[in-house]
Amino acid sequence: MEKSVPKGDVLHTYFNGGPVSIDLIEKNLYLGSLSAATDIPTLNKYEITHILTIDTVPLPRNVLDIRNITSKFIQLSDQPKEDLLSHFTNSIEFINNGISRGNVLVHCYFGVSRSATIIIAYIMKKYNLNYTEALKKVKKRRSIVCPNRGFVTQLILFEEMLYKVNPNHLRYKNYRLTCAADKVKKAKILPQDYHDLIKRDPGVTQIQPEPNVYRCKRCRRVLAGESNLITHKEKISDEQICRKTYFLEPLSWMNGITQSVQGKLHCPKCNNKVGSFSWVMGCACPCGCEVAPAFYLTPSKIDWTNVVKNVEITL
Repeated sequence: MEKSVPKGDVLHTYFNGGPVSIDLIEKNLYLGSLSAATDIPTLNKYEITHILTIDTVPLPRNVLDIRNITSKFIQLSDQPKEDLLSHFTNSIEFINNGISRGNVLVHCYFGVSRSATIIIAYIMKKYNLNYTEALKKVKKRRSIVCPNRGFVTQLILFEEMLYKVNPNHLRYKNYRLTCAADKVKKAKILPQDYHDLIKRDPGVTQIQPEPNVYRCKRCRRVLAGESNLITHKEKISDEQICRKTYFLEPLSWMNGITQSVQGKLHCPKCNNKVGSFSWVMGCACPCGCEVAPAFYLTPSKIDWTNVVKNVEITL
């Protein structure tokens, strides 16, 4: 026998004696718990055609085998350091596609943090809202939503990037490097799915080389371009960009950065030591700021030039 029991603004429908938590966020879009995604009568009642799962394990086979339901699984735990931001774009596309064809259920285990974060990102992008406005809108439909602090930071960064993931955005670069560093700390190597962080060698001939580059003082080999800098503001002033150390994004000429936690950086042409790197310990900049992870060139070993002349292939 089926009956509905109101509890706050969350619909708890009881099937076979067990509670199912599910809410209609807006037309064709539901947010719920694992119980909603695994209860066949609930899926039939709300005519669910698409299920987005954000959890540590996928849905059981009896749900995945339902012919008229399309599913997507994101393996992720409810921890602040988990990278959910990188899944925003594909998740929003999945939701949009599902809504155009039927009804979408987005869920995690409780329907409170992970799945709520995806729904909030969707609402932010759809209505051009900031995080606070989108959260308020979603909580009106499901009062128990509460993204963890890490996911809140990711949603705010999503807003700063104008609701799309921009790999060239400085804060996004720092965010991804921090996520990678956490993985390196555990595995002692850089996981394959973070190798996109390693950018191409600016010392190799390019069609449109950067006008501002950093060269090895000994052999003049180009080691970095202006766009490779990971800048920070001086700790004292908190306004002026610090130039006391040149912090960079990882570059393909940096030997050892995928297989080691830390090490020295040597010029790939003359083998002169030009800097160091550390995924875990980071580096204390002379300005007083702590930068981690850190890939940096020592200023005394580098020359800055504002005109690129005869950049040769120096593999």
